Amino acid sequence: MQELTFLDFDNPVFPSQDKALENPDGLLAVGGNLQPETLISAYHQGIFPWYEDGQPLLWWSPAERAVIYPDDIKVSRSLRKTLRQTDWEVRLDSDFLSVIEHCAAPRKKGNEDTWITDEMMSSYFELHRMGYAHSLEIWRHDKLVGGLYGVLVGAVFCGESMFSVEKDASKIALVQLAIIMKERTGGGLIDCQLSNDHLLSMGAVTISRQNFLATLEGLADQPCKWPDKWQCKIPDCSV
Repeated sequence: MQELTFLDFDNPVFPSQDKALENPDGLLAVGGNLQPETLISAYHQGIFPWYEDGQPLLWWSPAERAVIYPDDIKVSRSLRKTLRQTDWEVRLDSDFLSVIEHCAAPRKKGNEDTWITDEMMSSYFELHRMGYAHSLEIWRHDKLVGGLYGVLVGAVFCGESMFSVEKDASKIALVQLAIIMKERTGGGLIDCQLSNDHLLSMGAVTISRQNFLATLEGLADQPCKWPDKWQCKIPDCSV
C-alpha cells in the first residue's frame, strides 16, 4: 500500500493518480482546503472530496468509477408513467441552496452524520455563484420535491448528491439531466462517483479509473452551453 499524501492548507497540490491508495475506495490525499480554485482543480483531475464532520478533509479517486452515458439512461415503465403526469416542472439553478440543504437534511435526522457539512455547503454555493456548480430541480405545484446538484467540467457533469421528497423525483431529475447533457454536449458523461443499486437501475455502469480519467481528459475542454435558469414542463422535455 502506497503512502498517503498530506496536502498543504495554503497551497494544496494533488499527487499523481498513480499514488491513489490501492484499496477499493481510492483514498488519494488528506488535508488542503475547499476553496473554489482547489475544488475546480480537483474535479478537472477526477478527484472529489468526501468526509464527515470531525474527520480531516479527504480526497478520493476510486479504482472503479460509476458513470452514466446520457444515451444509455434507463427509464422504467413505471417511471414513464410517472413522467406522463402533467404537473411536474424541471428548473435549473433556480434554488441551488435549497437543493443542497435538502440533500444534506435526510442524513441529519436522528443526529446522523452527514458528509455534506456546513463548510461544503458554503464552498459549493460559492462554486455555484461563480458558474461552476449547478442544480437541477423538480417542482410540483410550485414546491421543490426533488433534485440534484454537481459541478460541470466541460461536457462532464460531476454529480454530488440528489434527493426526493416525493416518489421518483430524484429519478426524474436524473433523466432530465441526461436529456440536457445530450442536447447541450452531444453526449457527454455523468459522473456518479460511487455505484449503488439506485444508480445501476438508471443505467449507471462502472469503469476503471484509467478509463474515466482518459474520458474526462477528452471531454473537459468541450463546451457545454448550460441553460441559464431554464425551466420547462414535463413531459414536453422528457424522453
